[in-house]
Amino acid sequence: QVHLVESGGGTVQAGGSLRLSCAASGYIDSRFCMGWFRERERVAGIDGFGTSTYADSVKGRFTISRDSAKNILYLQMNSLKPEDTAMYYCAAAELTSCPRDPNEYNFWGQGTQVTVSS
Repeated sequence: QVHLVESGGGTVQAGGSLRLSCAASGYIDSRFCMGWFRERERVAGIDGFGTSTYADSVKGRFTISRDSAKNILYLQMNSLKPEDTAMYYCAAAELTSCPRDPNEYNFWGQGTQVTVSS
């Protein structure tokens, strides 16, 4: 059984930065896709080869990375905007590619709230 726990959310002013973390317990194959979602939108994903993809709304501002040895997924968020305000969820898919469809993801965390004030 895989368990995902997000942390790092909070309240920040527009233009600020936050780094989200997702700690995975249980077996996570390093080849699996992992991603960050807000609402039902996949914000960023990183596949088993380390290739990352992003939603157009966050390109150039967010960076996804993973530490496979520690089973931790990160999302560095810079130049935050009020429209980035949302609950952010970490998810894992038992696939080597990274689908945008949230229904393709097998495991989900409980979420961490990000609020950006103007």
